[in-house]
Amino acid sequence: MQEIEVERRIGASPARVWSILSDHEGMRSWMPVREVVRRRPGAPDPNGVGAVRTIRGMGLVIEERITEFEPPARLVYELTEGAPIRDHRGEVTLAPEDGGTRVRWRVRFRPAVPGTGGLLAFVLRRGLAGGLERLARLVEGA
Repeated sequence: MQEIEVERRIGASPARVWSILSDHEGMRSWMPVREVVRRRPGAPDPNGVGAVRTIRGMGLVIEERITEFEPPARLVYELTEGAPIRDHRGEVTLAPEDGGTRVRWRVRFRPAVPGTGGLLAFVLRRGLAGGLERLARLVEGA
């Protein structure tokens, strides 16, 4: 099992960060992806529990399902198909910190191909860290 964690302080309230972070179709404005489409809405929030999103980018088309949704503090999702990994679970938490927000993104997974876990973790960590950097610039510049 591979586990990674990235975090970043963002100079905005958790509610402001959440409004952008939890908008699945808006992810392409801050994550290194080409397209995000919400295939099925969640309930009661369309981006909430049960929502299914398809993400295209970095040569992959993946599908994720939202399993927990606690505005403005926590979002949990599972990869359901499309990547060379298994048992993927991502959790993003937001907590107030010094007038801003501490965002932590934790991911765990098993590589589908033995011996590739370290490389996949490196690529994923880099993508998530870059995404949080762009999210901070987007939120703080607004």
